[in-house]
Amino acid sequence: MFPCQQLKYPTFIIAFSEKVRYYLKNKEKLIESLKESLKTKLKQEGSGDLVSSQVLQKTIDELRAITRIDLCILSVEGQMLATTFDDGPNPDYIREFANSPADSQVMQGYHFFKVYDDQNVEYVLVTGGGNEDAYMIGKIAVSQVQNLIIAYKERLDKNNFIQNLLLDNLLLVDIYNRAKKLRIDTEVRRVVIMVETKYEKDNNALETIKSLYASKPKDYITAIDEKNIIVVKELKSTETYEDLTRMARTLVDMLNVEAMSQVRVSYGNIISEIKDVSRSYKEAKMALEVGKIFYADKIVVPYNNLGIGRLIYQLPIPLCQMFMHEVFGEQLPDTFDDETLTTINKFFENNLNVSETSRQLYVHRNTLVYRLEKLQKSTGLDIRVFDDALTFKIAMMVVSYMKYMEKQD
Repeated sequence: MFPCQQLKYPTFIIAFSEKVRYYLKNKEKLIESLKESLKTKLKQEGSGDLVSSQVLQKTIDELRAITRIDLCILSVEGQMLATTFDDGPNPDYIREFANSPADSQVMQGYHFFKVYDDQNVEYVLVTGGGNEDAYMIGKIAVSQVQNLIIAYKERLDKNNFIQNLLLDNLLLVDIYNRAKKLRIDTEVRRVVIMVETKYEKDNNALETIKSLYASKPKDYITAIDEKNIIVVKELKSTETYEDLTRMARTLVDMLNVEAMSQVRVSYGNIISEIKDVSRSYKEAKMALEVGKIFYADKIVVPYNNLGIGRLIYQLPIPLCQMFMHEVFGEQLPDTFDDETLTTINKFFENNLNVSETSRQLYVHRNTLVYRLEKLQKSTGLDIRVFDDALTFKIAMMVVSYMKYMEKQD
């Protein structure tokens, strides 16, 4: 009898070790299989739960095929969601375990596990048998179901969807499928409004904007980077670009007063389909940059009113440099002293009117004429003549653009 016991003990150890090695060896295969299952099932319509019962069933079916251990997944109330058992555990055990402090427990020949969503118990997973095999497979299954929860929450999260929509990270079919899942209208008038704050991570500005649009659930507020707040706003059929400008000015005033934030606002073109939201975002972003380069005094910059700045912004730098040397030679406008630049800017503001410019500069008319003639000698451009004034104005805008691009590099 004693020799027989000696032979049986090492055989059991060897058999268990072989099973452990088998599970560890096939763990990567199991995870890859579950990932492929998830990708397939995410393309299908869910049942409305956090993770659909079909996906849960597919997950435990694959686990069962690999491990030969039965599993089931139940709600915390004991409702069966997916199972490979012919007859599962008593629902009373499920409710009792869900309310207990334990994360795993063996009862009546079953191993029970809690599946968490953040800090809350979302499901109870059960494996058949109370041995080490059942415990190991149960832990693997719990890990995979929690990954499914994370994937589904990310997929169904509106903020994540809007951000990916803005950044053009979604395929066309995914845009409409996810919008349908999130109950977001796909064919309504919208516009993207971009708010640039003076300081990074301006939480006061973000919270003020959220409170302003709190009563409008179809408007979405998000942040793509640390200095820009994005509003994807739904518009009525009667609202125009003039209305948008008034909204933008109201937004600026509110942020100045309530959040003590200095901001600049831009917006893109109005679009009518959700797939074009990314285009409106790109337009708003471009308008913001063009405004900073050419229209520093403007706090609201609409994309549909960028003027000549829109053209200059899209010029290649080598072409700009060629134009500047052609017009000015080596003496570029940024080398002029402050008095000359002030005189030029004021002269342009007054539509080339010598008398009005001299009055606003508090100088004699002859003094202003002297300054303008001095500028003509150094540049060859008489800005009292319209053609030369236009060339000079464009050149100054080109210089501003070149300086901006140098800073970006």
